[in-house]
Amino acid sequence: MKTRSLLYVIMLATIVLASCAPAATAPAACTSDPAGCAKIPAGQTIRIGMGAPMTGDNAQFGIDISQGAKIAVTDAGNLQGWKFELVTQDDGGTGEGGAAVANKLVADPTVVAIEGHIFSGATAAAIPIYEKAMIPMLSPSATNPDLTKPDPKTGVVNKVFNRIPFTDAQQGKFAAQYLASKLNVKKLAILHDGQAYGKGLAEVVQSTFSSLGTVTSFDAITPAESDYTAVLSKVAANKPDAIFYGGYVAEAVVLVNELKQTGLTNTIFFGDDGTFGADFITRTGANGEGAYATALIAPSSPAKDKFDAAYLAAYGKPAGTLSPYTWNAYDAAAALISVVKAVAIKGDDGSLYVPRTAMVNGVRRLSNYQGISGVFTCDANGECNSSGPVFFMVQNGKWVEAPK
Repeated sequence: MKTRSLLYVIMLATIVLASCAPAATAPAACTSDPAGCAKIPAGQTIRIGMGAPMTGDNAQFGIDISQGAKIAVTDAGNLQGWKFELVTQDDGGTGEGGAAVANKLVADPTVVAIEGHIFSGATAAAIPIYEKAMIPMLSPSATNPDLTKPDPKTGVVNKVFNRIPFTDAQQGKFAAQYLASKLNVKKLAILHDGQAYGKGLAEVVQSTFSSLGTVTSFDAITPAESDYTAVLSKVAANKPDAIFYGGYVAEAVVLVNELKQTGLTNTIFFGDDGTFGADFITRTGANGEGAYATALIAPSSPAKDKFDAAYLAAYGKPAGTLSPYTWNAYDAAAALISVVKAVAIKGDDGSLYVPRTAMVNGVRRLSNYQGISGVFTCDANGECNSSGPVFFMVQNGKWVEAPK
């Protein structure tokens, strides 16, 4: 009996001591943050989300950007024992897809930031969802100028969206000026795909070129069709010197392949950064000779050489062949990871905590960040790149930099 009584006393004392021991709590930075923290338990990964078209006609953009970002994740190593992971979701490049992916990613408490989204329409739909969850975004490719403008109703700029590419306002302005001054275009026809990116860019070209020459037509095409001869025949009636197209490669390929049969044999085709890449050349063949597009190719450097070698070794294709955003993809992921490393806290419960507001502020306040594709400093609206586009043309089946 005495032995049993002694055991009972010991057990009771153990229970009392355990109940009096302080419980593991989240760091003070989390409890004081209205948005709280991302919590990554031991054994899980720090997740960077991405929304991109991974299937369909524009999949090369999502594939290329995700591949570039994965190299940055590999290069990042680990943080206090936690590894980073890129979680890519297929948003189809559409608004509906962008919203669906955003809702899925914000439901994951281990997602600390978003690279993207990739297309402007998907991005616009996703921004309010990430804003509510206070998850920062850094896009390598969404260029619609409206994405960083104040809300027309409230006058408030969203806190979470940032980007590192040039905007369509810059691209459209410089494209119109290049067409007029370098290519001596007097009469310009403008086509677009009716989507946020393509239409917005086409409108900038229209506005700028109108003071430099004559815009003979401004028409929308329906995406994903296989025949645009009707609209091209209408364009041909005005005998333009060039056609500017705002949109993506799938439709650009159809347009270029139908130019000759609609009487536009000698008309210059001038695309955008959405039409740049190896896919355009493969699918247009000889018809693509002399076509123009926009790109942002990283300047030569040891860092670029290292990345290019890693990309080729991993994926069997040179960086920049699938899209012009390969280097931006790396830079966006690496920049997000640098902020995570600066603000993350290891809790006394063994989990890693990433304060949401600190992450949002850290990305918006990136300053003189040295990437492969340039040096980035984000302004109060989330614009992190002040450089303009570079124009390329197809010569002998290859994209080469166009004369400056």
